[in-house]
Amino acid sequence: MKKYIVLIAFICTSILYGQENPIQIVFDVTTADEATHQATIRHVTLMSEAYPESEFEVVLYSQSINMVLAEKSSVSEEIEKLVANDNVSFKVCAGTMKRNKVTEADLVKGVESVPDGIVEIVSKQKAGWGYIKEARN
Repeated sequence: MKKYIVLIAFICTSILYGQENPIQIVFDVTTADEATHQATIRHVTLMSEAYPESEFEVVLYSQSINMVLAEKSSVSEEIEKLVANDNVSFKVCAGTMKRNKVTEADLVKGVESVPDGIVEIVSKQKAGWGYIKEARN
C-alpha cells in the first residue's frame, strides 16, 4: 500500500510540476508530404491546447514550402488558427523562399520568414528548446 501512495504522490507532483514549468518546442519540417504537414498541425494543436503557457515554433525549409503557401497548402486554415495564439509561430526559411521564388505575400497569413531555417532551429536548441523532427515513416 505504501508503494502505491508514493507512486500516486510522484505522479501528482510530476503533473503539477509540468503544468507550472512551461516548455518550449521547435518542430522541424522539411518534407513535401502532406500527411506530415497534417501530423505537424495535429501535434502542435494538441500540445498548444494542453500546455497553453508553453511555446511552440514550426520551422519549415527545403521541400516543405507548400505547407505555408496560401495557394497550395492543405493546412492553411489550421495554420492561421494556430498563429492567432500567442504561444504558436510558423517560420519559413528565406533561402527556401528565394529558391522557390516565393514572396511574403504568397505565405499563409501569420507565417513569418527567418534568414535561415537551420540556424533558427539551432538557435532555439541552444536556448534550451526541445526539438521534434516531423517525418512520416
